[in-house]
Amino acid sequence: MAGIYIHIPFCRKRCHYCDFFKSTDFSQKARLLEGLKRELESRVSELERDEINTIYLGGGTPSVLQIDELKDLLEIIGHNYTVSPTAEITLEANPDDLSQAKLSALRSVGFNRLSMGVQSFSESDLKMMNRRHSVLQAIQSVKWAKHAGFSNISIDLIYGLPNQSLEEWEQNVRIAVELDVQHISAYNLTYHEGTVFYDQLKKGILKELPDELSLQQFELLIRILKEAGFEHYEISNFCKPGLYSQHNSSYWKSKKYLGIGPSAHSYDLQSRRWNVSSISKYLNGLKNNESYSETEILTDQDRYNDYIITGLRTIWGISEDFIESEFPENYLIHFQESKRRYLETGHLTCTNELVCISSAGLFISDQIMADFMLVE
Repeated sequence: MAGIYIHIPFCRKRCHYCDFFKSTDFSQKARLLEGLKRELESRVSELERDEINTIYLGGGTPSVLQIDELKDLLEIIGHNYTVSPTAEITLEANPDDLSQAKLSALRSVGFNRLSMGVQSFSESDLKMMNRRHSVLQAIQSVKWAKHAGFSNISIDLIYGLPNQSLEEWEQNVRIAVELDVQHISAYNLTYHEGTVFYDQLKKGILKELPDELSLQQFELLIRILKEAGFEHYEISNFCKPGLYSQHNSSYWKSKKYLGIGPSAHSYDLQSRRWNVSSISKYLNGLKNNESYSETEILTDQDRYNDYIITGLRTIWGISEDFIESEFPENYLIHFQESKRRYLETGHLTCTNELVCISSAGLFISDQIMADFMLVE
């Protein structure tokens, strides 16, 4: 099984917190869409023996594309790859791009999962983040999506925003629960260099929320969603029973995936490849049959560290049997020494040879993963 990710780098405006590769210049949209099709067709051999069980259009803002443009991309995949009849096909979307008619059309061309960038149910927070939609649009788009037949809807939220109180965050979470979506991704705000928020932080215009308050918001999130019947299956991700994001889970479970488009990453179990973060360089490379990507062959240490970082984030944890069978003996020794220390402090659990971060360990997960990793 494998997945396909397509990066659509266009946004109507730049959100103040986002450091993903994107462009507000749509002048090259038609050329880029042709480039995406060309790349999909040229890389068929990489997955010719694999069934595609997830397709994910991310960005940027894929929902800025027209229905026919989205349909063409799905048809190119269907014509060239072996797609499972039960494949999860996800579109990332901004609420203000979604109308009743567009949602029905999205469903009809093959999308069966939506990932909506809601981020907040506070008008002031949305304005501060430079989001395009309103609270009403976010709520209405979820209701329209359900009416259109979507039964697998995810919404993104951000906590730890400047001046965000615990009560304000609780209101966000409870509105999300009341909307009865199947999946919620919640991320603590990070100030990435090169973003507006980062510049405002350095200038003193914004102040980071105290770590203690961000931690209280995270604890509140976990408690409310658990009470509402959500599974906390990855540090930042929660779902109704069994409704995991299959595509993102493939990243965490080290499955193969093909990344299409500028800045997209690919993984084939032995190497990682990433396309250039430039629309023009990407298109010129395709046109002139020149390289538009870089590739890194993974060492045992790379593979081990990747396995630690992804596995410990999830409820599926780390398999000692896998480490023993896949890596030199010293890797297992190092793992067991680190495991012993955190089992004693209660930050890890171990069941049926699977090692997972405990509820208490979630709050120091970065430290735990760093201690498990091997460095030269």
